[in-house]
Amino acid sequence: MKTIERETHTIDAKDKRFGRLASRIALLLRGKHKPEFALHKDVGDFVVVKNAEQMQFSGRKFAQKVYYRHSGYLGNLRQVQLQKLFAARPGEVLRKAVWGMLPKNKLRPKQIRRLSVE
Repeated sequence: MKTIERETHTIDAKDKRFGRLASRIALLLRGKHKPEFALHKDVGDFVVVKNAEQMQFSGRKFAQKVYYRHSGYLGNLRQVQLQKLFAARPGEVLRKAVWGMLPKNKLRPKQIRRLSVE
């Protein structure tokens, strides 16, 4: 059986567009750039992102985008604006975007663990 060789990709997020960066990271985490890629295999690489606080946002996304979460109890809808979340934790904004771009199956938690935002 062949072992999976994982590389470490270091990405500088300074002056990069948010969505394009997130889709590139999702591609690397899944391993779609490798010839041995298969939908059911986890062959992705490690990704380290630096300078996440210097990413660029296009359009009015920075002022208008809102993240929602709900506990399941009545009246417990929580919302936070992208602007506030980015000021507090810019890495979490990128992680949420990449999380949404990964396939919704059992591989997703394993793949997102290989993402490190510094």
